[in-house]
Amino acid sequence: MTYAMKKLLIVDDQYGIRVLLKEVFSREGLQIFQAADGEAALEIIQTEKPDLVLLDMKMPGMDGLELLRHLQKEQIRINVIMMTAYGELDMVEEASKLGALTHFTKPFDIEELREEALRYLNL
Repeated sequence: MTYAMKKLLIVDDQYGIRVLLKEVFSREGLQIFQAADGEAALEIIQTEKPDLVLLDMKMPGMDGLELLRHLQKEQIRINVIMMTAYGELDMVEEASKLGALTHFTKPFDIEELREEALRYLNL
């Protein structure tokens, strides 16, 4: 039996956050993909079908909510953990309605995010 490596997509317009999260999760034996905006994320979702997406809410171009709306419209089911800035409760509420599993408010505890992501990945 072959073991299929779990896939994680990190979507954030801030390069530093993507690098930090990639470093944290690469130690977990995951195949990691990165995108700086919703358009790039959508392409990766369609081609790679990640097991989990860490998705920033506010990005230039297609933001996190627009991406979630598009996925719902196209009936693409995917596990998403949202990353938000403090005080974006209306966005968090809409993201939950669009299927986001949970959210983390920046600045978040990286260890808590890691544990929650691994839980959703069943690792």
